[in-house]
Amino acid sequence: MEAPIYLFTGPEFGKRNDAVDSVKKALVKKVGDIDEHLFYLCETPFSQVMTILQSGTLFSNGVFVVCKNAELLKKKDELQMISDWLETADGSAVLVLVSDEISVDSKLEKIVPDTKQNRQKFWEMFENEKLPWVINYFSKNGYLITKDAAQLVLDLVENNTEALKRECSRFFVCFEKSHEITEDDVDSILTHSREESVFTLFNQMCNTNLPVEKRFENSIEILQSIKANDDNFAMSFAAGLASCFRKLVIWHKLHQKSDYVDKTELKIHGLSGATIQKQYARAAKVWTLGQAAAILANISTILTDLRTGSSSAENVMFDILVYQIIMKKGASINSIDKEEF
Repeated sequence: MEAPIYLFTGPEFGKRNDAVDSVKKALVKKVGDIDEHLFYLCETPFSQVMTILQSGTLFSNGVFVVCKNAELLKKKDELQMISDWLETADGSAVLVLVSDEISVDSKLEKIVPDTKQNRQKFWEMFENEKLPWVINYFSKNGYLITKDAAQLVLDLVENNTEALKRECSRFFVCFEKSHEITEDDVDSILTHSREESVFTLFNQMCNTNLPVEKRFENSIEILQSIKANDDNFAMSFAAGLASCFRKLVIWHKLHQKSDYVDKTELKIHGLSGATIQKQYARAAKVWTLGQAAAILANISTILTDLRTGSSSAENVMFDILVYQIIMKKGASINSIDKEEF
């Protein structure tokens, strides 16, 4: 019997989510009605996840659990819980572990069977695949788009097929199929109305074309926009920002010996693609390796405070963090600085 545990890692969210959906459909086909649960391990104790897997449900035939932030599963007792559960699992409950990172703790990887079905890494598209993908996606939906417009889409949207599908689909609502999408259309639809995220914030933070004061001002505006659109943004925001600076630390380390880094090595760490490489090259000019590590440590402290509920000032916390990152380059701010907020 195929083990009811799956580990899907990597930054290609679209294909990764398709794989998760495929596992869910297989379980439904096997047992019928199921209960679905989604947890973020940066905010939910893993023991709670295991309780649901072990208890099952009285009202459905199966349980389908997806856990994001699987890179956080490192503790011996957590890994033992998984091993113990697998020994008695009958296949009616399925656990899918998901991470934006390329790899997770080696001890966790050993628990998940090394098969094509159970353990998969989802890489970003190669550079030469992106432009044809965008043009083909419009074509499949009955639309034409100029090559320059398609390239602008790639410059403005995160490098994964989930984000690309979401943003490209917005054009299908705004234009008739007889209309060919141009650069002006992309600028109008994406530049002036796209939803802000932790990734657009990071991009603004390292925008070296702007003076530091303007970068801070723009970043605070983006942060306020994110807050306004998501009342429960704190955990996912902090985890996303940590991921950005974790990659910056990796970028610095990869470039310590030489300015040239093999493309395969960059891809392994989720740093493939011209757009993301330009972004991290800019970020490396803004923050040194030591500063990036200090910022990452500060974000980790915030994540810990959020998990334990020891912080009661989330609204101000992230404003201070952005100030600390941009204006102080990760250095601590004193009480006089805090009065500005």
